[in-house]
Amino acid sequence: MSNVPRLSKEQSIVLTGFMGAGKTTIGSLVAEKLNRAFIDIDEVIEKEYGLSINEIFAEHGENKFREIEKQTIRSFCEQPMTVISLGGGAFTQPEVREICLANCMVVYVDISWERWKERLDLLIDTRPVLREKDLKEVEELFLQRKSAYQENHWTLTVDGKTAEEAADCLIDSLESMWTSY
Repeated sequence: MSNVPRLSKEQSIVLTGFMGAGKTTIGSLVAEKLNRAFIDIDEVIEKEYGLSINEIFAEHGENKFREIEKQTIRSFCEQPMTVISLGGGAFTQPEVREICLANCMVVYVDISWERWKERLDLLIDTRPVLREKDLKEVEELFLQRKSAYQENHWTLTVDGKTAEEAADCLIDSLESMWTSY
């Protein structure tokens, strides 16, 4: 655990980490178990713009998408009692990190490169950042983003855990932190 803020049970929980690490699956389980609203930032953006993330990237470019993403994250981080799943690239923006760390409990969903590679075939078609990259370039991106994810309040390692086990581990840790403050 690093950078532990004054913890409040009302704070929203933000899940960050590389694409395909399990943020959405784990986040929805955590939200259900804690009786909180679940927000997937990419889904919110797709619904609001009527376009898939791939289409937004293609039609407007990554810079425009990142601006939309930042504003969407800001609006949800200011709300209490939610569980928010960020897209894999969101936390690479310093302003997004600052917003999340100041207002929410930030949890890094950490997966090893070896485990992540096992998921690549499931991800390749839905992740615009992966298109036209070979495995070595994807690994470089994976390692590059890790430094941004290291700025968090708690790290949840998911290797060897089912989504249910990871969610329960996170909830147990949160409840322990809440009662100790």
